[in-house]
Amino acid sequence: MTVLEACRGSISKACVVGSGSWGTAFTGILAPNVGEVVLWCRSAQVAEEINLKRRNPRRLCSYELCDNVSATADAAVALDGAGVVVLAVPSAHLRAVCRAIAPHVACDAIIVVLTKGMELDTHKLMHEIATDELGDASRIAVVSGPNHAEEISCGQVSAAVVASSNTSVAERVQGLLFSYSFRSYVSSDVVGVEVCGAVKNVVAIACGLAAGLGAGDNTLAVLMTRGIAEVARISSALGGDPLTPMGLAGMGDLVATCTSEHSRNRTFGEALAHGETLAEYEARTNMVVEGARAAMSVHELAVERGIEAPITAAVHGVLVNELDIDSAKESLLGRLPREEFYGMTVKTGKE
Repeated sequence: MTVLEACRGSISKACVVGSGSWGTAFTGILAPNVGEVVLWCRSAQVAEEINLKRRNPRRLCSYELCDNVSATADAAVALDGAGVVVLAVPSAHLRAVCRAIAPHVACDAIIVVLTKGMELDTHKLMHEIATDELGDASRIAVVSGPNHAEEISCGQVSAAVVASSNTSVAERVQGLLFSYSFRSYVSSDVVGVEVCGAVKNVVAIACGLAAGLGAGDNTLAVLMTRGIAEVARISSALGGDPLTPMGLAGMGDLVATCTSEHSRNRTFGEALAHGETLAEYEARTNMVVEGARAAMSVHELAVERGIEAPITAAVHGVLVNELDIDSAKESLLGRLPREEFYGMTVKTGKE
């Protein structure tokens, strides 16, 4: 029996905390491999309708949930007996949600973090926030990759990286996510995977801005490629492996986020280029633009640590400092080109 086969079916109950698009779609990935999946919703009305109609009335409305998926607004009920707890809430709310559910989370439950971002002021990554509030970093895994919920809910092929400091935990989660159309690969580089998930959203806003201004394929390719270099510099500075951004969590997720119509960060960038504000966009779409928050926290971190992050600085300037888009463009084009992979420390495994 393989590790994957051993992991499948070993969990009788999983709880997904957060009924947004990704949390809703993720129930479908888990459901075939666990006995029961409970989706915790903030709204009792949403939970009731999910149980009645087998569909989420607010997100992925046409997606029919599996028979072993149920919903509740009662955190104690949702988490009771859950061997796996999946966190799928916006980054700005993750700490408060973790603190609220902590009394109900079993001490031996595996924690899976889907949230992508970096906390303002503390500059902590999402797995660090989960560790602060739920304890024991060795039971925490993060999942990241090119995973648009809209496509996953339709059964289209996708893949992700499962990263944990504990190899056994990473492999157990990998087994729980195994399916014909969803491929998962393990990694020990939690920091690198998380940095990819946070910074690629900022790059996607930049790509949306460029597209909104009429930029061509060459320009977008430049932004994405230099964006990956920026991700790698930040990852390296925080102790991550600069090769991680070249994989699914980095280049894979960045390409999907920077080019897709499903990407709220990319589409927000386009809207911003046409004069719409962040508040107006989020009110119109009822969606959180994670890249806008990440631009603030990542920029603060880069300034504090002396990391060169020009794309992040340009997006931050437009969003926070009311820098006009033409000036932001000039801030990038006015830079002198350097060695392509400067600011990265490649790990060779040798002393």
